[in-house]
Amino acid sequence: MAEPAPPRPAGIGPERAGGLNGSLQLRHVDAGSCNGCEIEIASAFGPVYDAERYGARLVASPRHADALLVTGPVTRNMEVALRRTHEAVPEPRLVVACGDCALNCGVFAGGYGVAGAVSDVVPVDVQVPGCPPPPEAIVAALRGLTGR
Repeated sequence: MAEPAPPRPAGIGPERAGGLNGSLQLRHVDAGSCNGCEIEIASAFGPVYDAERYGARLVASPRHADALLVTGPVTRNMEVALRRTHEAVPEPRLVVACGDCALNCGVFAGGYGVAGAVSDVVPVDVQVPGCPPPPEAIVAALRGLTGR
């Protein structure tokens, strides 16, 4: 039996998230990370933190998604791929930038292969800071979007 859910976070998600009706389908995009954030995302969706009980779910196709969960700085090789993936998500689409590298390029700032932060390529609706962000922060941000 799972322990009771912590209190619902207030004011994390954008107003556009109201149309999600408690359910959020996410397409994860690794735009050039070190995989630290991916380990924490896997933990957030694992049996301990269980983000799915709050209505968030990872999907395999951007056409089935409501939002993108982007990690890492956007590398030159991933810039066009991220834009195309963003365009493939049906409207109204949201973008969650996960980790310091996604927010401000982190330790990769100024690197020759880095195009910039996620917000330099696509509009970002929710930011999850941390290097890497703990699973609790990821789940809290997703709960702010689902309202659960």
